[in-house]
Amino acid sequence: MKNLIKNILIVLVFAGVIGCEFEPVEENRLGFDDISTFPERAEGLLLNGYTGLVNQYSFSEAATDDAVNNNLNNNYKRIALGELNAQFNPAARWNNYEQVFWVNQFLNVVDAGETQWSRDELTNTMFEMRLKGEALALRGLHHFYVLQAHAGKNSSGELLGIPYFTEFIESDGNFNVPRLSFEASVQAIMADFDAALDLLPTDYGLSEVNVDPWYSNLDDFDYAKYGLVNDNFFELRISGRIVKALKARLALFAASPSFLDSQSYYEIAANNAAQIINTIGGVSGLDPVGNEFYASDANIKSRESLWRGSLGSINATIERRMFPPSVNGNGEINPTQNFVDAFPMLDGTPISESTSYNPQDPYEGRDPRLKKYVVVNGAEFGGGIINTGVGGGNDRLDSIPGQSTTTGYYLKKLLQPEVRINNDGTAQGKIHANVYFRYTELFLIFAEAANETVGPDQPIEGISAYDVIKAIRNRAGITGGDAYLESIKSDQVAMRELIRNERRIELSFEGHRFWDLRRWGLPLNESARGYFFDGNDYIELPSVEIRNYQSFATYMPLPNAEILKFSALEQNNGW
Repeated sequence: MKNLIKNILIVLVFAGVIGCEFEPVEENRLGFDDISTFPERAEGLLLNGYTGLVNQYSFSEAATDDAVNNNLNNNYKRIALGELNAQFNPAARWNNYEQVFWVNQFLNVVDAGETQWSRDELTNTMFEMRLKGEALALRGLHHFYVLQAHAGKNSSGELLGIPYFTEFIESDGNFNVPRLSFEASVQAIMADFDAALDLLPTDYGLSEVNVDPWYSNLDDFDYAKYGLVNDNFFELRISGRIVKALKARLALFAASPSFLDSQSYYEIAANNAAQIINTIGGVSGLDPVGNEFYASDANIKSRESLWRGSLGSINATIERRMFPPSVNGNGEINPTQNFVDAFPMLDGTPISESTSYNPQDPYEGRDPRLKKYVVVNGAEFGGGIINTGVGGGNDRLDSIPGQSTTTGYYLKKLLQPEVRINNDGTAQGKIHANVYFRYTELFLIFAEAANETVGPDQPIEGISAYDVIKAIRNRAGITGGDAYLESIKSDQVAMRELIRNERRIELSFEGHRFWDLRRWGLPLNESARGYFFDGNDYIELPSVEIRNYQSFATYMPLPNAEILKFSALEQNNGW
């Protein structure tokens, strides 16, 4: 942290200055006084808070039982094989403190009251409210990222959180700050989220009748001026709706078995999630194409994305990494048989309990999501037929080290199916977007929290965990009554396992499994399994890749460099 510069630098691009004479700022360094004078420069501080958001395409699943990465140098593969330590941790998020200090400096600018966002007093007030709300929300979010990655128990068994910074610290200031307790850290994040909710619009671009009261009750409120401040032009920025969803995510994390195992936090998660879900019509508001939110331009822009980044340019970058080699991809991520086994039969029955599952015809009669998310042997994908068994050419198991599948499968989830990569290296690409929060995740947060607080079939604000899981599975194509779901309708333990399995499937390859295993306290060393067609039969490969985590790896380490620099920091046990 001490490497943060004393005066934050802003790079300014000026249009139309050719031929003008001006005195350059010394070394292009802009101090606090200069930044606070110009609103566009001050807002640049805030916009840095939107960097460092979690990347949906990190594919941390390669460090779990869901996938193997074909790249021998992939960092997640390396930690899965035993290299995770306090010096090498690709899942670390300590650097998110950089964004914390950006927004803290911005809050200094706002609180100083010297920046004129508008000459009109009311408009100026509303700009201050919204921008400060964004900063507080982003500060809470970046602290959550650090907490998720670095909370843990010390050598005495005490559950610790993280240092919480609410002020900008100069480079010669005191960064030697001890960790708060875990719950104190959660409460500090909640406080920032709650403060943000008192300032942010629930949504951008609301009609006049839906303006939040903290805006509409301002003296001399004028909707035209409100529209200038909170127009739908800003809809990709953090809003009150997003903050409430983040509160639900934080509360579920805190309530989980590896942390507080707390009914009160499960209640917070369920209530916040239910309130948002009911604004979109309850379970009937589940997006019918939400389970393929990535599969077309229209789906990416659909209501499934509660919060996403900007649409990228037309490209085939992810597809080049993931497509099978016969369609000119690098086959990087290979889903495991462990993951494939998580998909039930078409009637909803787990394959372990089904009398109709045939291991020699393993992909027929299965949950339709299996073939939507995984390229199985014999599937058509990327402009070709993908055969991973004997006779499958370069798509066959290990036929090209580092490129052909190691498990018998290739990834389809998150890839645009219309992308084509030509033999000459050119491609017909599509747009992509980094989705930070999906409505389906919110539904699953509710289901998990509601099941833990009131059980599977008891409602919270008119919705039950059973209602949500039924709707998600029905959307997936599990119809015909879903006898299995009905059989466990009142069984909290069985419903807990089903909810976790639905979360594994629905949120697969979006960066959740790595953290879910840890917060649930589930084993980390389940070997990655494969499945291979040898020309006659399908054969299970029981150990394609062995996982090698230390027993204390449920809680990730703090960076060793920070421990060496700051004596007040205490490392998690074992690291």
